Amino acid sequence: MEIKNLSKYSNAEKIVLAEQLWDSVSKNDLEISDEVKKELDIRIQNLEEGKTELYTWDEVKNHLKTIR
Repeated sequence: MEIKNLSKYSNAEKIVLAEQLWDSVSKNDLEISDEVKKELDIRIQNLEEGKTELYTWDEVKNHLKTIR
């Protein structure tokens, strides 16, 4: 599939298109393996129990700049 001439649309129009595409995907059609579900459950539990360290986007960007 190829989408042609996206440059003729404004950023706002592109965002609306992206939202419409995303909304057209049924959540029931998304396949997530049991292993991925288990890992997500573990991560949510760790977050709720305060066992996960959180970073701001600026902290992440700064870290990435230092390791390049």
